[in-house]
Amino acid sequence: MNFYDRLDTAWKFNNSVLCIGLDADIEIIKDYEKSIFEFNKNIIDATHDLVCAYKPQISYYNAYGLERELEMTIEYIKTKYPDILVILDSKRGDIGKTSELYAIEAYDRYKADCVTVNPYMGSDSVEPFTRYKDKGVIVLCKTSNPSSSEIQSLRIKNETEEKKVYEEILDLCINKWNSNKNIAVVMGATQVEELAHIRSLSDEVPFLIPGVGAQGGDIEDVVNNAKTSKNKGMIINSSRAIIYASKDVDYAKNARIIAKQTRDEINQYI
Repeated sequence: MNFYDRLDTAWKFNNSVLCIGLDADIEIIKDYEKSIFEFNKNIIDATHDLVCAYKPQISYYNAYGLERELEMTIEYIKTKYPDILVILDSKRGDIGKTSELYAIEAYDRYKADCVTVNPYMGSDSVEPFTRYKDKGVIVLCKTSNPSSSEIQSLRIKNETEEKKVYEEILDLCINKWNSNKNIAVVMGATQVEELAHIRSLSDEVPFLIPGVGAQGGDIEDVVNNAKTSKNKGMIINSSRAIIYASKDVDYAKNARIIAKQTRDEINQYI
């Protein structure tokens, strides 16, 4: 199967487009008296039937030398819940051998199903990832952070037309980089007008949508503006609002409650 087929299977498996971000901050998790892996494992076991994917953010592991905890987390998901995808959120972007090594890091070392990629350096930074035909490449397009418009919404002009930077990125994703049907794009949940606009330009390319939950993205607005004509095309991520739903001994149980509420609310509009 190509990545789009794998993603469609993951959506159907739990009737869910919800992704939980495993942003396991050691400064917070120490209050739970758990290791990072144990904390993640309990969250995964409590929510595995509610999601299509998990998304560990690599900086929470690399910053403290916890790469083994990340490897163990991904290995646990792949072994026990193989129908659920793992998105390595590392936002890699470089050229030549360096980019090839980043692809090896994501797909061979960590065994991730897909990885987030920064396209700022152009095709050279994306192609080493897309050559893995069964793996996903999630390209930053229009992100949810407040300052994203400083660059992503700048207008650029060629001989025939004027467009915004994020529109050009989407055009490259659709027409140049997606020959293996394994490209998705990051579209922030707080950018509702851009969500609708980008979806109008492509009914095929999936969106990874961060910003629901702690960042304030409205689920109804997100789904109504981001879904495809087949009512899919989305990986809607929530991290802190779910995994830190409570700090008591039942934190995983409470994470499940919020995850189920989020999944069910999303499904109301699909």
